[in-house]
Amino acid sequence: MTLHIGIVACSAEGAALCYRTVCAEGEAVLGAHAHPEVSLHSLSLADYVDCLSRGDLHGVAELMLRSAHKLAAAGADFLICPDNTIHRAFHLVEPRSPLPWLHIGAVVAEAAAGRGFRRLGITGTRWLVDSEVYPAQLAVRGLQAVRPDRPDRDVIDRVIMDELVRGVFTPEGVARFQAVFGRLRDAGCDAVVMGCTEIPLIMNDANSPLPTLDSTRLLARAALARAVSPGQAGASPG
Repeated sequence: MTLHIGIVACSAEGAALCYRTVCAEGEAVLGAHAHPEVSLHSLSLADYVDCLSRGDLHGVAELMLRSAHKLAAAGADFLICPDNTIHRAFHLVEPRSPLPWLHIGAVVAEAAAGRGFRRLGITGTRWLVDSEVYPAQLAVRGLQAVRPDRPDRDVIDRVIMDELVRGVFTPEGVARFQAVFGRLRDAGCDAVVMGCTEIPLIMNDANSPLPTLDSTRLLARAALARAVSPGQAGASPG
């Protein structure tokens, strides 16, 4: 028996990649064409962006909880959110959630520690990079977080919000990420956290100056592992 995965979606491209990864990689574990039961609920990205722009984390939490309750009603056993930025409100969500969660930052931090990385560059939206989502999770495992400088944060944010979340992928966008990743390497980072679930749509180990930590696929794989081996996972690693 496998558990039912509930996906609290925010931006479409990242949520779709997470869902596809669960389904595609489930076959290797469960057999031909097989994957765990998955339900996905999405409110409008505009509602999240409005709350984030106003600094309203309570509003972000309420949106996440609306999805959480709908997924609980649909029969989900646990929840994931393939959106790094709205994990800023996770501390407001988890105590009121009808179901347990996997925390994307905790999953990535565990993978980073397992690969022997020590100093991680953090990339994502400006809301994510300015937050403690990753520094806090990495610190639990004795790892250091390094933020890009302000101009690089702004460049990355623009590519994400103006292009990637809309499914627009350009050579110029790739080049901008490569330049930022290169400067993180020069700052002593030994890997980079792709802390926006759309970044893996254009960046990977093959075109990056640094080893990458793909938050989208790492979360999907953690959810798949939990779904097929429920007795081996706790309520929430966050």
